[in-house]
Parts: sequence; structure tokens; C-alpha cells
Amino acid sequence: MKLISFTHNNISRVGAVIDDTVIDSLNQAHIPQTMLDFLEAGQPALKALQALSNDTKAHLALKEVTLLAPVPRPNKFLGIGLNYAEHIAETVYEKPEYPTFFTKQNSCVIATDEAIHLPTVSEKLDYEVELAFVIGTRCRNVPLEKAHEMIMGYTIVNDVTVRDWQMRTPTWMIGKSFDTHGPMGPWIVTKDEIADPHNLALKTWVDDELRQSSNTQHMVFNCYEMIAYLSQAMTLEPGDVISTGTPSGVGVSMKPRGYMKAGQKVRVEIENIGTLNNYVIDAPAGFVAGNH
Repeated sequence: MKLISFTHNNISRVGAVIDDTVIDSLNQAHIPQTMLDFLEAGQPALKALQALSNDTKAHLALKEVTLLAPVPRPNKFLGIGLNYAEHIAETVYEKPEYPTFFTKQNSCVIATDEAIHLPTVSEKLDYEVELAFVIGTRCRNVPLEKAHEMIMGYTIVNDVTVRDWQMRTPTWMIGKSFDTHGPMGPWIVTKDEIADPHNLALKTWVDDELRQSSNTQHMVFNCYEMIAYLSQAMTLEPGDVISTGTPSGVGVSMKPRGYMKAGQKVRVEIENIGTLNNYVIDAPAGFVAGNH
């Protein structure tokens, strides 16, 4: 099932996509209307939404709705650095002994077809295609063999990074968290539809130039290992988004540098999930996240 957050007639809620149709949860009292609440409600909410697929009155045309990021404001939005051997090889770093996590602030999240802002303070704007998983069960100290049970589904993240600001601090957080630098979507594909998250092709195009092309099988630490590791330190909650790193081909490693520029389009794609499309514009004056 493809779970979405969307707006129709100025009302935002949760739904699901089947082909070119949206299964609409509006006016369904037993289905929470925000993705965080929906995921918190667990399997009963998912089954109730699935049941609506047989109700033609609950159907909308996909082209008539505006997709939001599937989890518009996750409580935790974590990324992992240096998680593909080929990406490590194109940097100055060595293979990490332990997973290297950082936080992206949730105010950076945008949806497919929204604009990525080129900051006024830097031109070193880079792309990173990444598989992300969404936690579906509150958990702590998860054994590796049970980690897959904690995942609701998978989505796509473009871990947009301002490279010079990234390197100003060892945590990388500020350079990863500029407003609009967390494109996510277009939906969450539930885990039952992903046979193996560790064998998915992933690609990035800037305009029509293919920049990244790899497979999630090349991760250093896989999704389940990340859950087992993180949950030793913190409780993971429904709706937490964990992005799993990027392969080689990022702009900072190109000669000359391949940073994104205003007017360009960036397209990131992951097999069996879909495509996340965004475009780059100069950061507009007065922009405040959440007011657009």
C-alpha cells in the first residue's frame, strides 16, 4: 500500500494511492487524519484505510490532490553518513566502525514537486538520493532479528546538503537542515510490498544528466542494523524517519563540482517505491517554513 499525506479542497489528511486513485480518509472517524497519528494507531488504522478501497465514494483522482511529504513533520528525522563503500571512496573519510548518525531538523521537510532553495549564504548545494524507512512501532533495545518488525514502510529522501556549512561542525547538522533541504516522498510504501529493502536500485538525475546510480545492497550498515543500534540509545517512535545514506556521484566529488543551481530540476528514484521530483530556485526573501 502507498500511504500519503495530501491536501484536497484545502483540507489535509491521510490516504492511500492505488494506480491513479486516492483512497480518501476524510470523514472517517476511525481513521486518524495526520500521518503521525495514523502510524501511532497501527494496524487497525491501516486495515480501516484498506477497507475503504472498496468504497467508490471514498475515491479521488490522484491528479486532483496535492501531495504533501508523507510524514510532514517527523518527531525524529535522522540520517546516516558514509554508508556506501563507493561514497566513502570518493571522500577523505575511512569506513566507520560504528554507524555515524546526524539529525536533519524537521522544518527542512518538503514534498515532491516543491522547490529546493539555493541559500543566499552558499552556492555549495548538493543532492543525495537515499532510501528511508519509517518506524511503525514504538521500540527500544530491539534485537537485530526483530528489527524488521519495527518498520511500517519505505520512502525516498533527497538529503540535500549545504557542503560548506556541513563542514563547519562535526555533527553536520546545520548543513543538513536548511529550510526546504529535506525532500521526502512521494509516499510510504508499506513493507509488505518491498521484498528486500537491501536490493533496490537508486538513481539521481540533475536535469537530464544521470549523476548517481547504485543499489542498496552496497550499504555498510543495513536498515535492521541501524534500528538495533539506535534503539540501544533512544526510543524509536511511530513516524520517525531514518534515511540510510547515499552512494557515490554527489556533486561535491565531481570535477568540476556539480552543485545544484537555480533553474535546475533534480529527480531521485528508487526501485519499487517511485520518483521524487524537485526544482531549485533562489531562496525567496522572507521565507519561513510552514507559512507556504
